[in-house]
Amino acid sequence: MVRSENKPAIGILGGTFDPVHFGHLRTGLDVVEQLSLDQLRLIPCAIPPHRIEPVANAKQRRMMLELAIKNHPKLLVDDRELSREGPSYTVDTLLSLREDFPDTPLFLLMGTDAFCSLPSWSRWQEIIDLAHIVVMQRADEAFLLSDELQAFYDKHQAEPADIELNAGKIWSVPVTQMSISATAIREALEQGRDVRYLLPDAVISLIEQLGLYSQISSAPATDG
Repeated sequence: MVRSENKPAIGILGGTFDPVHFGHLRTGLDVVEQLSLDQLRLIPCAIPPHRIEPVANAKQRRMMLELAIKNHPKLLVDDRELSREGPSYTVDTLLSLREDFPDTPLFLLMGTDAFCSLPSWSRWQEIIDLAHIVVMQRADEAFLLSDELQAFYDKHQAEPADIELNAGKIWSVPVTQMSISATAIREALEQGRDVRYLLPDAVISLIEQLGLYSQISSAPATDG
């Protein structure tokens, strides 16, 4: 995707990152490369509206993210949700980003599961006015939408020329096949199994140093 040099663009990838792993990082980089983004902001949420409370606290998750992306010129940690009270609603985060970047194309990255659940998000129809939506699709994932969401997708589906717009379009981007989940990593760590090659070594070292995930509840979790 070719972009005008005077029109930089920012990607946004939110999540609990509990812990951050290569599934987050590699798919994010896939989008950076395919849409020629100048920056990808990884935004850890404080209170996820649709998931259980993270095991690691805000400071620990931010530290893991910073270690994971250290020295990569296009990746940075944005902790604005951690300093905001209440649930971490994406629309509020985008409104905050729009104040900082009023004339910059913003691309909100999400997986297919998240996109399929979009109508359950707070003020979800406002999101497309604030940013583009990037649906990250892995080869094995079905993309079955409700009638309402299919109409929304068809209305806003992007064309190559739309890359210069600040918001308003939906991009479907194929990403690397990596079936890694934070839930499985936490369970493996609790059971004392080796998690090398699932997440950066620096993150594993910090987890070991802080003793994270060694004794966690067996209550089900759904984050990826």
